[in-house]
Amino acid sequence: MTDAALSPAAAKAPGKPSPFNELEVLWVRHWTDSLFSFGVRRPEDFRFRSGEFVMIGLPGQDGGKPVLRAYSIASPCWAEELEFFSIKVADGPLTSRLQKIQPGDTVLMGKKPTGTLVLDALTGGERLFLIGTGTGLAPWLSVARDPETYSRFGHVYVIHTVRGVADLAYRDFFSREIHEDPLIGDEAKAQLTYYPTVTREDFENPGRITDRIKSGDFFRDLGLPEGFDPARDRAMLCGSMAMIKEVGELLETYGLKEGSNAEPADYVLERAFVG
Repeated sequence: MTDAALSPAAAKAPGKPSPFNELEVLWVRHWTDSLFSFGVRRPEDFRFRSGEFVMIGLPGQDGGKPVLRAYSIASPCWAEELEFFSIKVADGPLTSRLQKIQPGDTVLMGKKPTGTLVLDALTGGERLFLIGTGTGLAPWLSVARDPETYSRFGHVYVIHTVRGVADLAYRDFFSREIHEDPLIGDEAKAQLTYYPTVTREDFENPGRITDRIKSGDFFRDLGLPEGFDPARDRAMLCGSMAMIKEVGELLETYGLKEGSNAEPADYVLERAFVG
């Protein structure tokens, strides 16, 4: 995910409707010096599938073009507000400013959500592995709160790899709070497993998720047979390019095939963020 200025052709032209919504910021939460989340008021006509992303931005400075960036929507498709999870980049064209927003401020949001991290891009299976690094956790906050996820899969695994323990944003949510969700709490309690790993500090599950998969520790920790089974396992990948490439290759060695909205298959990744 990279910051990008809106092209002149996409900027609002006289007599044409704006290509984005202007939305009120409802709340902001700073997890660490490098991570924060915020919520905005959802437009009444905005519809999306859990796991999709949309462009988020701020007006340009000194009359310049708006600056936008692709963000996974961290809210499920039924939510009345839209939540986003972001890094902070000191010199980033967007995030250097976005991290300073306060409730009552206005942000810009595109009107056309899209993406491949959706259930529609997967064929049927028994177990769903949602594997993310850093802010790549965001789409899993959406997918894991969608009732359809628990209807389609018997068990859901949310895997989150970060550098430091403090970077495990939403750890309490996946460990405890999701069980109190009025819509899917019972299903999550019975069918969801949260599996965090930390690479640069002591932790119960140390190291990169790719290393833990290769060593077999990942499967032993979860009480699963070693390896992924294309007959029953499905996966979604989001986060660092290195992780996505490596895990994708691992899944392929086990016989899983990459899917898309046009051709659903065994695993999906968000190419808009990696290439």
